[in-house]
Amino acid sequence: MTDLAMTRLHEAIVVLYAIGIIFYFVDYLKKDAKSRRIAFWFVSVVWILQSVFLIVYIIQMHRFPILTLFEGIYFYSWLLVSISILLHCVYRADLPVFFINILGFIFMVIHTFAPNQVAQSPVGENLVSELLFIHVMFAILSYVAFSLSFVFSTLYVILYNVLKKKKWTKQWTRLPSLGQAESSSNWAMVIGIPILFISLILGFMWAYITVDNLNVFDVKIIGSFITLFVYCMIVLLNRRDQLHSIRLAWVNICAFLLVIINFFLGSSLSGFHFWY
Repeated sequence: MTDLAMTRLHEAIVVLYAIGIIFYFVDYLKKDAKSRRIAFWFVSVVWILQSVFLIVYIIQMHRFPILTLFEGIYFYSWLLVSISILLHCVYRADLPVFFINILGFIFMVIHTFAPNQVAQSPVGENLVSELLFIHVMFAILSYVAFSLSFVFSTLYVILYNVLKKKKWTKQWTRLPSLGQAESSSNWAMVIGIPILFISLILGFMWAYITVDNLNVFDVKIIGSFITLFVYCMIVLLNRRDQLHSIRLAWVNICAFLLVIINFFLGSSLSGFHFWY
């Protein structure tokens, strides 16, 4: 198997793994059986691809791949995926499966985009470029999810005020109900959080590889983690029934303003985030 084919295989594993984690996150928060099944099948495909690579490596090298740090990280990731599948099928343990897969994903990313591995690979430059592409793509997808959450929160505020002031007219009949608006806003937010988290992992890995004297306190990095923290707190408070209805909608709207500030101001002040 060529280096390019190996590279594509690892990229596919990372992307599929990321999608699986997103669905596991949705299932954990919403107790959605369909999301759980989808997540399981994505992680199962990841395990199959990892196993294929493992077998090919054993055949090519005539030994078990655990003698170097690079090999050990990959085997460790494969074991984590295997354990998560076992827990999913046998013990139905949702929370351990979710966190085991997050850990497995992190090690898979480290294995795929590790500086030493990239430097040794003939396609290393393309690999780093594609890592940046995947990072940006996931970041944009998270912004889209938060934008949808913002839109539904805004519609909730409008509808709430219309009903409160009893100014209902035919022009408002095309608005969703309060329940639909709140539910849609929450779903969009729940989906956006793991996508942003994955984007941050990939982005930090790219910066570590390519940026000299990386400043972990870069404005963009700090702003992104603050944004992630704020949305996580919103979801947590909502699940505890401490934040809901109109207050939840307004907090969501304010949180989206943080996304906008981080996107534009953070990018302009960052030491390595540039838009041309």
